[in-house]
Amino acid sequence: MCGCRASVPSTKHYSINPAPTTKSPPAAAVMPKRIPIPKQLASIKALEKGSDLEKAFATAALVYNNSADPEGKLSKAETKSLLQTQFSRFIQGQENKPKYQEIISALDEEPEKKIDFEDFMISLVSLALLSDLLQEIKNAKSTK
Repeated sequence: MCGCRASVPSTKHYSINPAPTTKSPPAAAVMPKRIPIPKQLASIKALEKGSDLEKAFATAALVYNNSADPEGKLSKAETKSLLQTQFSRFIQGQENKPKYQEIISALDEEPEKKIDFEDFMISLVSLALLSDLLQEIKNAKSTK
């Protein structure tokens, strides 16, 4: 051996997979960065020339899918929270209406029970139909 550092035998043993010196956060704590809904919509080729109604429905589906678990379902508690945060202007002021109370009570029963997209949309449309905002939208002028 020539005596250079690379050729001097060492008594120190190295591990092939050394243990990390810093503890990494659990996988659940590392949340992937979500792609904004408009970018997701833009990536759907079939909607490039889609109508406003098609894009509105696709937006509702994307909002649901972004919140759903890997099986495509939401708990009733998650559904209620999603509706209260993403649909607040439609449900604002509806708290005293019996139908609103019925819908929310159904979500409060067994809050861990999972619901699918179809049940989510039924709740969404039911709340929209109750809304005072829907009446305001109906009364909006479509021309100047």
